[in-house]
Amino acid sequence: MEKKRLSIVVPVYNEEDNLHHFYEAVRQTMAGLDLDWEIIFVDDGSRDKSRAILAKLEREDARVQPMLLARNYGHQIALTCGLDHADGDVVITMDGDMQHPPELIPELLKYWREGCDVVQTIRDATRDASWLKRTTSAGYYKFLNLISEVPVQPGGSDFRLMDRKAVLAFRRYREHARFIRGLIGAMGFRQKQLHFTAPPRFAGSSKFSPRKMWRLAVDGVFTCSTFPLRLGLYFGMASLFASICLFLHVLYETFVREDTAAGWPTIMACLLFFGGMQLLILGIIGEYLGRTYEETKRRPLYLLAHGLDDEAAASAIAMANESAEEPEPAHES
Repeated sequence: MEKKRLSIVVPVYNEEDNLHHFYEAVRQTMAGLDLDWEIIFVDDGSRDKSRAILAKLEREDARVQPMLLARNYGHQIALTCGLDHADGDVVITMDGDMQHPPELIPELLKYWREGCDVVQTIRDATRDASWLKRTTSAGYYKFLNLISEVPVQPGGSDFRLMDRKAVLAFRRYREHARFIRGLIGAMGFRQKQLHFTAPPRFAGSSKFSPRKMWRLAVDGVFTCSTFPLRLGLYFGMASLFASICLFLHVLYETFVREDTAAGWPTIMACLLFFGGMQLLILGIIGEYLGRTYEETKRRPLYLLAHGLDDEAAASAIAMANESAEEPEPAHES
């Protein structure tokens, strides 16, 4: 029987100190598995020596396939690029800084052989994570699940296994503002969770700056939920209640106490409250409109400076989109 093929997708951004170590760790792990395999490194516009290292690894090992994005598009787009080009029977996405341990690959594959289409790893703890990061992360996932129409697993990472059919289904999702953890949760399929403790980075510091973390968090909220749009309704109801109370207060001052002297604190408080609320709602509406505008331009998610089988990947994505647009066949009674 023909061996099954595993594709490992690894986004890379300024990871020159980690690439060799990560590659060797994966190679040693895969040596004990009866699978054909490849590593697709997606370089997200690195400015260090990462691209030169990837070129060297490619020359030394044909299983190393570097994809070089034309500029820095972000972690989620880099993952999407790798999934677009992965042609294995099963695909594993993971980071190359050793916080996603390659030693877990056999366990992920075990669940896949048992019939799971998606195996999602859950990070119970990160050894070098600060108290602030752990607290804000836990609070964010609680808030996201409170407003989201689809479940998003707290502690979920982008270290996961996906069967070929799940990868093909994922390729139909082409929105630009991407929160892959939410998209995977919305897809369904037979999913399994694997808990682990993330070790510290092998070398260097995290390239996921607070600005990028904030942007990903915002994408998660607006991708997974329309709840922010309903805030206008809730604030409007609260404002109506406050206005009624204020009106009753005016009637009381006028007819009971017969004291109608105008008070500037009340006026300023109302102006600030209602003005700030209107700006907040306009900002939320503007966020959704901006994202709608970006989607209507239908620009490509990414451009490649160097890659493999670009035409084949584009054809696969087009076929997936066409099949998504075809109506379901009528069933005979």
